[in-house]
Formats: sequence, structure tokens, C-alpha cells
Amino acid sequence: MRRGVRIGVDVGRARVGVARCDRDGLLATPVETIQRASTDVVARLREIAEELEAIEAVVGLPISLSGGDTPSTQDARDVAALLAAALPVRLVDERLSTVTASAGMRAAGRSSRQQRSSIDQAAAVVILQHALDSERTAGRAPGELLPSRDDAQGFDDRGEAATRED
Repeated sequence: MRRGVRIGVDVGRARVGVARCDRDGLLATPVETIQRASTDVVARLREIAEELEAIEAVVGLPISLSGGDTPSTQDARDVAALLAAALPVRLVDERLSTVTASAGMRAAGRSSRQQRSSIDQAAAVVILQHALDSERTAGRAPGELLPSRDDAQGFDDRGEAATRED
């Protein structure tokens, strides 16, 4: 298991939930909910990652139960791609994360109305905790690692120009 704080991100149309884990990657906890209408989401995510000295962001990718894209899939990919300019980003399947978070909150006695302000953070916790547990079990980081901006512009991980053989 890699050491270091990671942030978990649940991208929604109205709000973005953020979670974090401890340096040992044992436990995910809620951090904040970002309102999309009033905040530059990517800038705030970068600030949070910097404040926490995060080594990586784990962004939930909304996939349908049949395995296909949903209307929110591209939105999550877009946020993740912009965030990848600041730190490594992994996209992980987030199927049923909000359902799981909501069920947990209901079991704790919170009504749907009470859940509204924190459901996004709870979903981010579910996404991140699942990624941590998967890494611990499988011995490798889960999901798809997005290329950094340098990688996407044709540079390798040392910052040197990448060459392509045709």
C-alpha cells in the first residue's frame, strides 16, 4: 500500500463532494462539498490537494449498471482531466456510490432532507474508501491513471519529449 494522503472526488451536476484519507490510506473521511454554481471547482480541488499535500486524486466515474457511460460520465472526465494538470488522478468506477452513501446515512437516522447537504461528501468517502480497500487487497492502485498535462502534450514522465515510432 502506497503511503500518502489521497483525495476522493464525487462530481455531480450541482455539487462536488470531497473526501480524504489518512497518510496510511486506512480510512476515508469527508472534507467538503463544493457548490458548482458559485465556485471554480478545479481551482478549489487543487487548493484542497495542496493543503492536504495529497499524492493523488481518486475521481469517481459514473458508469451505468450495464457498464456504459451516463450523462454525467463526460463531466467527471472533464473535471478529472483539468485536475490532472496539478496532481496524479485516477478514475474509478463509482457505480452505486451515492446509493451506498444514502443507505448508510438513512441507517444512521438522517432523513433525505438532512442528507442533502452532505450526501456528496459521503459519496466521495465511499469512492475513496473502495479505492483504498481495492489497493490494499490487490496490491496495486485501482482504476485508470490519467496522463498529466505534460504527458498529454507529448512529454514522458521525466519531462523529455516523447518520441513515437510509426
